[in-house]
Amino acid sequence: MGGYPTQRKTPVTPGPQTDPSVHQLRLLLVLAEELHFGRAAARLFMTQPALSRQIKTLEDRLAVRLVERTTRTVQLTPAGRALLPAVRETVSAMDLLRREADTHGRTLTGRLSIGSIGAEAAMPFTRAILDELRGRHPDLDVRMSSLNFVEHIAALLSGVVDVVFLRPPVPPGIGLLHLATEPRVACLSADDPLAAEPRLTLARLSGHTFLDVPPAASRVWWDFWAVNPRPDGTAVRFGPAVADMEGLLHAVSRGEGICFLPAAAREFYPRPGIAYRDVADLPPSTSALAWLDGNRDQPAVAAIRHAARTVLACPSPT
Repeated sequence: MGGYPTQRKTPVTPGPQTDPSVHQLRLLLVLAEELHFGRAAARLFMTQPALSRQIKTLEDRLAVRLVERTTRTVQLTPAGRALLPAVRETVSAMDLLRREADTHGRTLTGRLSIGSIGAEAAMPFTRAILDELRGRHPDLDVRMSSLNFVEHIAALLSGVVDVVFLRPPVPPGIGLLHLATEPRVACLSADDPLAAEPRLTLARLSGHTFLDVPPAASRVWWDFWAVNPRPDGTAVRFGPAVADMEGLLHAVSRGEGICFLPAAAREFYPRPGIAYRDVADLPPSTSALAWLDGNRDQPAVAAIRHAARTVLACPSPT
């Protein structure tokens, strides 16, 4: 049956609580679609008498009859039809409010300290990751700092920074998300005779002194960058130690040694007295986001890891 055998003829008077609940408004919308208490109750996973009581309470709170009930039919009253658009708008506004509240409830606050070595902060994928992070968590205070050859690992291990954009390898205990791979090039003085050659090999560079890093820097990391030992087993001859990119480039320009850098150095570090040359058998390097294994699930660290995975999952624009 569609309704109840009694039809109320007395005016509706407001009850002690005059504001309807959003739940009651949702019930009315379903009833307006079904025009049948039984079907509406089934859709709402409630009993027919419970639905009828809720609609009656809604009418009492609004002080207006919304539904005409007979033994066979359910119809909206003229007032019910007139109020229906406002009911829909109210329910939609509450849905929007809930979505906004949920979004802000997931928004992080606090600070995320990010370190970067060399030009990693300026790389396209780094900028995309930071844009994604700020879009998702606008209230997160993101601080970026430039780190030198010693600091980029030490600052992460000591907790000075939470994550680092760097170039592996890294010591055990550090997690990595690889972001991009690119060739490495030789960086040598423009006055070096080999600078006249467009393409070199490791063997051609074997007699050259390679710039070193301070003792506090990771030896495994710098041996990778120096390709030490070389493929034939020869140990690299190291020269003066440099702590950062500007010191390294200055030493190269003075002919104190050579080094290997990511190919992006051509764009980010053009300097007078410096030449960059391809090396046919020089293995590539990777860019990565790094964090301490024990901190991977901290909210801010997890947020930037998620932002990085989101960026990596999106195809690069062509």
